[in-house]
Amino acid sequence: MTVTAFPIGLLISTAGPYAEASTGMLAGALLAVEAVNAGPLPVRLVPRFGDPRGELARYAALGDEMLAAGVRHVVGCYTSSSRKEIIPQFEKADALLWYPSHYEGFESSPNVVYTGPVANQHLLPLADYLVRHVGQTAFCVGSNYIWAWENNRVMRDAMAAAGGTVLAERYFAVGSTDFDQVIAAILAERPAFVFNTLIGVSSYRFVRDLRAACGRRGLDQPAVLPVASCTLSEPELAAIGPGAMDGHITSSVYFASLASPENDRFRAAYAARHPGGPAVSADAEATYVAVMLLAQALAAAGTDEIGAVKAAVGRQVLRAPGGEVAIDPETMHAALTPRIGRSNAAGQFDILAEAPAPVRADPYLIGSASRFGALAPRPRLRIAS
Repeated sequence: MTVTAFPIGLLISTAGPYAEASTGMLAGALLAVEAVNAGPLPVRLVPRFGDPRGELARYAALGDEMLAAGVRHVVGCYTSSSRKEIIPQFEKADALLWYPSHYEGFESSPNVVYTGPVANQHLLPLADYLVRHVGQTAFCVGSNYIWAWENNRVMRDAMAAAGGTVLAERYFAVGSTDFDQVIAAILAERPAFVFNTLIGVSSYRFVRDLRAACGRRGLDQPAVLPVASCTLSEPELAAIGPGAMDGHITSSVYFASLASPENDRFRAAYAARHPGGPAVSADAEATYVAVMLLAQALAAAGTDEIGAVKAAVGRQVLRAPGGEVAIDPETMHAALTPRIGRSNAAGQFDILAEAPAPVRADPYLIGSASRFGALAPRPRLRIAS
């Protein structure tokens, strides 16, 4: 067997306002690189690491360095802003970005493979669950960039279609930590739930401050004013801290608490490779999946030429820790299994509901919802026993 070495880029922040989440991405990527290099595939991956530190301009600069060095496949980026910043470079260089983060959808670049969930795999199942089990009024709080804008727009549509209402939206710069005024407004409005699209340190501070403000008023915040999101993960619960980490509702395609042989093996390997943390998370799992799918596609194609790799990845199926994953060759998005979890005091998630099978990505919500809010039928999540 001839073994071929291929360079790959890892463009992942380990510092900055969302480091708790993105550091998990790097941990998952490195675990996958080691698994591939010790495994039976006739490929070896040679990683080149770049740390943008959460700074948008550094993504572009480091991306240019990788492309100039002959790297044709880069795994990374956490925010949509960073992804959109570097896509033009990849299109010009005829390279491929493997984007593992959840995102808002409404994009399908020929130079991106998307292994994280889009709105019909995280936001719409969350909206369905909240309207049915929590209530029909929402207050949206988000970081001031495309992730929050688009998710709040879709949430408005979903709530309206179900007879609900978004009472208000407030946006803050990434890294902001002053939420006294918006918390006062939330307590005055008393929505059924808060939809949180803040990221990183902003999210952690908001959750802690909301819990404290409710406590001063004698309110059981998780019971009367739950916080819901599509991003909160196990390492971020630790960053929030033990006084406020429990009771938050999250939509994700992976939780560390999933019971399956694949996830048992993944958690054991992850713990052995990263004994000091960060905790295993959806971000770590999605990046692990991206690298594993990239390796399978490189092996099948026998080259790192992106046309051949894209054709090959559309034929791959991966038994991932979060369930079976396959890439749609038309959209280059992954079919994934939606789930709803509630955080607990142990820093994990109790799974409340899950889809019975992987759901095909619908990045433009063509089959899931119109731009005007009329929701079409879509797969229902079953309540976990």
